[in-house]
Amino acid sequence: MTRRRNPYQRPDHYTRQAQERGFPARSVFKLEDIDRRLGLLKRGQRVLDLGAAPGSWAQYAAEKVGAEGRVLAVDQRPLARALTANVTFLERDVLSLEPRHLSSFAPYDVLLSDMAPFTTGTREADQARSFELFMRALDLAAVLLVKGGSFVGKIFMGADFPVATRRVRQLFLRERALRPEGTREASFEIFVAGLGRR
Repeated sequence: MTRRRNPYQRPDHYTRQAQERGFPARSVFKLEDIDRRLGLLKRGQRVLDLGAAPGSWAQYAAEKVGAEGRVLAVDQRPLARALTANVTFLERDVLSLEPRHLSSFAPYDVLLSDMAPFTTGTREADQARSFELFMRALDLAAVLLVKGGSFVGKIFMGADFPVATRRVRQLFLRERALRPEGTREASFEIFVAGLGRR
């Protein structure tokens, strides 16, 4: 019996392009596409990046907000490399943190969450854990974002997806679901944006 190839193992052209541009992971293209479509990141903003490792999103956000902006990047795993002076990294599990632990540059203009669970291979269990992380990011957005601020969070598609989007609509004036450029065909992740914090 032949084993199915894992599509995540082999580097693709996005992986190679990310390396050529000096980013640690291909995920930068997802944020870049979301940013292009929504006009998310601007100079001087304060950004909270949850699930930051290996660091592509934080690096991209730091470049967009410039030296006068600030990025707080959080992950329980270390970043692949040190980033610019406008990035502060906190190596902690987001689920164990209170909003006060993340308030270094609060209130934030943008909250990004690329958090994903360590997958088990059981789709329903992975979706449930992804939903938990997404809702945690939303809870933090409710406390730490400025009025009018923006949110982007990753979630695995599943039965809880309508609950997640309903909560986004409660907190924000506009809600959009996006499957950005760079998302692998085999992936069941989707990104949900909330624009205009109420």
